[in-house]
Formats: sequence, C-alpha cells, structure tokens
Amino acid sequence: MATLAPKREIFAWAMYDVANQAYTTVVISFIYSAFFVTYIVPDSYRWQDGYWSMALIGSTILAMLLSPWIGQRIDEGASKKRLLAWSTLVCAAFTSALIWVSPGDVWLGVALILVTNTAWMLGEAIISSFLPDIAKRSQMGLISGIGWGVGYIGGLISMVLVTIVLVTANPEQQPELYISQNQWSMFAISVYFVLFALPTFILLKDRRRPVLAKHQRLSWRSSLNIQLLRQNQPILWRFFMAFVFYMAGVQTVIKFIGIYSTGELGLTQADLVGVFLATQFSAMGGALAFGFVEHRIGARPTLFAVIAIWLVAIVAMYMLPTLVAWSGIDVAHLFMGVALLAGTGIGAIQSSSRSLVGQLTSARLGGSAFGWWGVFNRLAMLMAASFGIVADIFSRQSALLMVIGFFLAGGVLLLRVPLQEGQRQAEQEDAH
Repeated sequence: MATLAPKREIFAWAMYDVANQAYTTVVISFIYSAFFVTYIVPDSYRWQDGYWSMALIGSTILAMLLSPWIGQRIDEGASKKRLLAWSTLVCAAFTSALIWVSPGDVWLGVALILVTNTAWMLGEAIISSFLPDIAKRSQMGLISGIGWGVGYIGGLISMVLVTIVLVTANPEQQPELYISQNQWSMFAISVYFVLFALPTFILLKDRRRPVLAKHQRLSWRSSLNIQLLRQNQPILWRFFMAFVFYMAGVQTVIKFIGIYSTGELGLTQADLVGVFLATQFSAMGGALAFGFVEHRIGARPTLFAVIAIWLVAIVAMYMLPTLVAWSGIDVAHLFMGVALLAGTGIGAIQSSSRSLVGQLTSARLGGSAFGWWGVFNRLAMLMAASFGIVADIFSRQSALLMVIGFFLAGGVLLLRVPLQEGQRQAEQEDAH
C-alpha cells in the first residue's frame, strides 16, 4: 500500500475525472441522447427511446463481462496506464465517429454508443484502481473526494462548450445547421477528453506488479467466477451486497430525475437547466466536503450520514405535493431545494464507496477489486431501470417508495459489514 503520492500525481489522477465527465455528461446524460432520439431515429420508426436503451443496456452488460478480466490482468502485472490509454483512445475515437451519424443511421449510432460507453465504463474502473497507489488507506477518502469533486467541473465545462459555444442554431428555423453542429460537437468532446486526460498519462506513475507467466494467468471465464471474490475477499463481497442496493437508489435518481420532474411535476426546460446546474455544484461540494469528513471520522459513519441525506431527500420528493400545500412555496422552488440536497449526496456516496473498495483490499488484489466494483456499479444501473416499469404499473410517485427501499436495504446490509475488520485484514496482508 502506497504512501501519499506527490501532489502532481494526485492532480494528474484527478484530471482524468475532469476529462471523462465530458463524455458521460454530454453524450450519455444530456445532449446527444436527446439529439439521437429526436433527430437520428426517424419519426416513422416504431421505437424511439428503445434504440438508445438498447445501446446503453448492451454496453453495460459488455462492461460487466470485461471489467473483472481487466482487473485480473492488472493484478497479473499488466500496465494500468496502457489499459487506460486503450480505453480512452477507443472511447474518444469512436465518439468522434458520431460526426458521421446522420438522420436515419440508427444502427451505426447504436454501434458507436455501444463501443464508446463500454470503453468509458472500463476506463472508470481502471483509473479508480490507481487510488491505492497514490494514497494511504487513511487518506483515500480525502483523495477520492477531491477527484470526484473536481470531475464535476469537467461536466460543467463541456456543457458550456456544447450548449453555448458550439450548438447555436435554432432547431426549428435551421434544422440542417443544428444537426451539423451537434455532430461536430461530438468531435469536440472527443478532443476535449484526450486533451484533459494528457496530465494523467504524463504525470501519473504506473506502479506495476510483477508480470505473471502466461500459464499462471486466469482465463477470461475464470475471472468472472464470483465465488473467487467471495472466497478471497469475503468482507469486500459483503460490502458490494450493500453497495449495489444503495447505488441502485442513486442511479434511479440520476437516470429518471428529468422524466420525473417534467412528467410528474410539470417543470419546464428552463427549470431542468436550473436543476442540472444546482445539482452539479452541490454534487461537487458534497464530494469535496465529505472527502474531508471521511478523512476525519472514517468511511463507515460518513457513508451512513450520506445515506441518511438521501433518505431525507427521497422522502421529501415523495411528500412534495403535501409540502407544497403546507408551505405555500411553488413546486419548482421546493423541488430545487430537494435536488440540492440529493445532489450533495450524489458525489459523496460514490466517492466514499470508491475509497472503501481501496481500503478493504490488499495491494495484490486491487485490480480485481475495482473490476468487480465496476460490475456492481453497472448492476445497480440495471436495477434502477425497474423504476420505469414500477412507475408504469402504479405511478411515479409510488415508484419513489421503491427508491426509498433501495436505500434502506443498502443501509441495513452495510450495518452487517465489519468494515474495520476488513481494513485491518487488508493492512496485515500488505505487511507480509
């Protein structure tokens, strides 16, 4: 386990979060997803959102199948920087290729998103595996919080770049120019990704483990054997069981907040922009602040505090009609307050969870641990998709009870994880 790395390496590691946030913010979450459904998929097609969902689900499953193998290769001595470079270049190159996706080129767009999103998710796990190399266990929460917090700056910069600088045409009056500008913005995002990731590849050291001989390495199929995780890292396994539930709650809010706020509450597009900006800043502040909190009081109480914040936010969202009637505050302003509270927890809970994976893992198993962290993160995304089904069967308001259940289940399971014992065992293994 490392001592605290020089500040230039911590800066270089954090810069990758600044770089990769551009892709997930602009391409997956806000800009290109809406553009694809509205302009690339013809109106005559039976499915509209379905093609985009197909690309996201396919890339999520593909990343789940590859992430443990990538992590195992790191433990077997593969270069983390080389693997990270491949994932970055593949994501950037295929994102730039979206410039050639014109209206009607649905399957080309689906294929490119499938590749780019898979590469991005693998890169997220690989960069996280550097955390034990640059920080002692007692400092991981602080360093992880800094990285996650400054990453939101990348999301804001990229949104400004695309929505204000690059895409200026009126879609109704200048549809062809509007389509062209959105296509070229994908090329700009790919360039942004590579440029902002350069400090990572220049300044961050690649502390490789001894390379194992070919006959000593696990096969891809063996790397997917979840029983090995349960046997080799039982406490980490129990943490993942809690993690997948509360992260399903987080992912539900991230994926469905736009649909809920417009469809259920009647918020306008301008209101949504305000919610986005507010949650970005509160998420950045939450990740940074709780990184310092975790450094002071430890990961366990920090995670419980953040889960409590989430429960208050979701309960308030569920009771929003009652709160509006009781307070006299209009729904947009009241929802903004709830979104700020939830935003505080978005960055903090992900950052604290990432640091805990490092704290519970010995140096020899760090790659596979973060590979499985990626798997359970993606599984939480798939679980979050059930919100739409529950909302259609019952109502969106009723589906919020499921989200509350996710956080409660995660909190109860986390109570049963002996985190301090896990940290002590990992430290003892590193000492030998």
